[in-house]
Amino acid sequence: MVLIGPPGAGKGTQASRLAAHYHIPHISTGEMLREEVKVGSSIGNQIKDCLAAGNLVSDQMILGLVEMRLQQKDCRLGFILDGFPRSQVQAEATQTLLDRLQRPLDAVVQLIMPDDEIVTRLSYRRICSQCARPYHLLFNAPRNEGFCDVDGAPLTQRSDDTEDSIRNRLHVYHRQTEPVVEYYRKTPLLKEFSAMGEVNAITQAIILALGREAA
Repeated sequence: MVLIGPPGAGKGTQASRLAAHYHIPHISTGEMLREEVKVGSSIGNQIKDCLAAGNLVSDQMILGLVEMRLQQKDCRLGFILDGFPRSQVQAEATQTLLDRLQRPLDAVVQLIMPDDEIVTRLSYRRICSQCARPYHLLFNAPRNEGFCDVDGAPLTQRSDDTEDSIRNRLHVYHRQTEPVVEYYRKTPLLKEFSAMGEVNAITQAIILALGREAA
């Protein structure tokens, strides 16, 4: 399964829940890149050099990581790719890779949410500076404004959670990802779901629509 959605739509949450339901790994390419850099692997050092030079990690490098991950034992029964592919070029290359590995996709799940709702969700998000507990000033506000309920530490806002930054991220997402959606729309794989509403209800809607296809 491939999971597509804008920042703030709950991709990570839904990916984790679906992975638990189907007993398959949740594969985040962003986490894979960070882990390779952290452990100092040869490819991690290449990634670190790319980022230090202000360059994007190449499609070839990411595809290499994905290929290695998909060949691990826990992927034998399936997998969820979260945050990849991000462009039509990556989608086409991923299809070639999966054909070669004889691991065809069962579904491409797209989470949909209006941009203004995403701005509201992310711009009101706060995180404890000490324990990293998440809060939302509208939906999950702390008892004492500006301070964590658990340890009393000040709450902080991520630098990329300002409205200007969020709208820029959404602009990049639409520019890069809409071609990916259209690529998959030409196949029977694409299934679209509203990301508005209660988390469990969204999960159940996805599972019901997928049926036994991704099991």
